[in-house]
Amino acid sequence: MTHRQVLEALSGLLLAMFVAMLSSTIVSNALPTIVDDLQGSQTGYTWVVVATMLAMTATTPIWGKFADLFDKKLLVQTALVIFSIGSLIAGFAPSMEVLIGARVVQGLGVGGLTALVQVVIATMVSPRERGRYSGYIGAVFALATVSGPLVGGVLVDTVGWRWCFFAGLPVAALAFVVLQKTLRLPVVKREVSIDYLGAFLLVGGVSILLVWVSLGGQNFDWISWTSGLLVAGSIAIIAAAIHVEANVAKDPVIPLHLFKDRTLTLATVASVLIGVAMFGSTVYLSLYFQRAKDMSPTEAGLMSICMVGGLLVSSIVSGRIITATGLWKRWLVGGMVAVIVGIALLATIDASTPLWHTGIFMAVLGLGLGATMQNLVLAVQNTIALSDMGAGSSVVAFFRSLGGSVGIAALGAVLAHQVADAVKVGLGKLVAEQPAYADAVSHSTGGIPDLSTLPEPIRAIFESAYGDATGHIFLAALPFAVAALIAVLFIKEVPLRTSVKRDDELMAEVTPQA
Repeated sequence: MTHRQVLEALSGLLLAMFVAMLSSTIVSNALPTIVDDLQGSQTGYTWVVVATMLAMTATTPIWGKFADLFDKKLLVQTALVIFSIGSLIAGFAPSMEVLIGARVVQGLGVGGLTALVQVVIATMVSPRERGRYSGYIGAVFALATVSGPLVGGVLVDTVGWRWCFFAGLPVAALAFVVLQKTLRLPVVKREVSIDYLGAFLLVGGVSILLVWVSLGGQNFDWISWTSGLLVAGSIAIIAAAIHVEANVAKDPVIPLHLFKDRTLTLATVASVLIGVAMFGSTVYLSLYFQRAKDMSPTEAGLMSICMVGGLLVSSIVSGRIITATGLWKRWLVGGMVAVIVGIALLATIDASTPLWHTGIFMAVLGLGLGATMQNLVLAVQNTIALSDMGAGSSVVAFFRSLGGSVGIAALGAVLAHQVADAVKVGLGKLVAEQPAYADAVSHSTGGIPDLSTLPEPIRAIFESAYGDATGHIFLAALPFAVAALIAVLFIKEVPLRTSVKRDDELMAEVTPQA
């Protein structure tokens, strides 16, 4: 494809990616208001995020495998339709239960868009040339991440939180039309054998694991019969899935032979750990700004510019230089070092930390993520065959999402537990010292209160609790980032190939069959 043809096709793909990114960022600053309006709890807050992550994670490898079997354009458009249906249901949701269910449907569509956009780009552009286009991807990522919280904050403050779900629908419709007109990919005719059993077991095992991580320590003790049954069930189902993928399935969802490749295996390990560290900690920054700093949703959205600015700069610069030089490992290593430094700095924040300090810490983390996330996928796509491009690319996305889902759920549980304990101690002390506040304290317990309605001493207790707990979850995420750096250090640098297909595939095409 010529540069112009790639850009035309890329326009629809980038719109689809924008929709997928927007679905999470536009809601982030609205979540406290949504939880208040639907009378939810801290657990409900976590599940609104986790539901989408769970559905996205569990279905990503299935979408990736479908990309190796079916028309990729049709699959992207199908994912857009599923996402739009979920958005409509979420916009009209009358309760937290319906909203969480709608977020699952959204997650199914986002899983498709997340997996397929990377796969389609990999089938159009060689690894060596992909750097020149990664700037566009980084720009869209930055635009969605910055505009999402801002637009979401403005919508919440003006017309209501329900429009946060409706706002993505026109963009999804435009992406559908643009893809129909611009994306022209050859459809490879091959025998189709869908691994229904492997897909079912994979989704079931991962879902049970995430349910355990999400509810453990809150709805039941970590050491309990319920916990034991969930863990045992998850392990048994995942083991069955591995058996089916290795010995039964004719065309497995996750071809296990891919893990013979050292780069893919180490990138997978790093993706899990980055997911835990990045998603698990940063998703709660919006809650920190609104609860510990008493900022409006719009103001909290403006703070995200710090992280996204760093991410945009490093993704564009690293992509351009990698295309020019063909060297990529140094960017992965440097990026992971910056991620570790950023998370370590954010582990020091509390309710009294100046905003400009927090902004600098977020920018450092953004610089690291921009040099790491795209280039980790690039390293994998450079080593796998084109026929496995969908499955291989989605494996990295799957494990990053899996790590993110586990991180969000586990660190959300830590946050809720620490906030509850700190608030209980603080309110008990306040009532003991000033009994006049006893009635106000009784009305502020249970769920996530609206801090603006609370008396100053009670509000200060909640702000301090959220501030301290946010720093603690970054501290908990730090070891995972360090482990990800170790995995990246062991990845062997392979020169970027200049064709979409590997040399062995090209040789097989020109060599006559015996």
